[in-house]
Amino acid sequence: MSARILVVEDEEALTTLLRYNLDAEGYDVETVGRGDDADTRLKERVPDLIVLDWMLPGLSGIELCRRLRARPETKQLPIIMLTARGEESERVRGLATGADDYIVKPFSVPELLARVRGLLRRASPERLATVLTYGDIELDREKRRVARSGRPVDLGPTEYRLLEFFLEHPGRVFSREQLLDSVWGRDIYIDERTVDVHIGRLRKLLNPGREQDPIRTVRGAGYALDDRFAKVE
Repeated sequence: MSARILVVEDEEALTTLLRYNLDAEGYDVETVGRGDDADTRLKERVPDLIVLDWMLPGLSGIELCRRLRARPETKQLPIIMLTARGEESERVRGLATGADDYIVKPFSVPELLARVRGLLRRASPERLATVLTYGDIELDREKRRVARSGRPVDLGPTEYRLLEFFLEHPGRVFSREQLLDSVWGRDIYIDERTVDVHIGRLRKLLNPGREQDPIRTVRGAGYALDDRFAKVE
């Protein structure tokens, strides 16, 4: 599954340039032009990385960065700060606020892409892994095969994507809406109860006997890979 990147930039030409090049790299890109709108969006859905402009209408990038670092769900979110401020004191300020990297405008697009890849590699190595494992479940991306305790598990395309997404974020709880956005895509309208149907199918395929169910239902919140399942030997 593609890494999700949120670009928060109010310059339309630069936003178009960033979206074009990040799309070409295979990332799932979303753009927002205001800091306050980005703050609201990030409370609904956390991307894998954010490219954040320093000067924004509604809420400055530096203040948004502070807020993100204060929230448990975005404390570790990789942030690349874009700014026209090239002075050393300003770079120090941006990094001290919580940005992971700092790029001065105008910048080289290949350099930005390299920094994006580097940050994603450090923050989410599971996105680059060929084989994902959790407890006794193994998912091989190259062969598109799933096994449990060495037993092949034949999954449909949707159940495969669901399991892959859970394996990329073990232990984290996702609402039905978040799963729809991340697995099915934001441009497709599907009833949220469809998620329950596919979760049920995934459970049946993974647990044909009395094996421990790796998927935890969190009442009123959604679904997650059970932390206890990771301890299965």
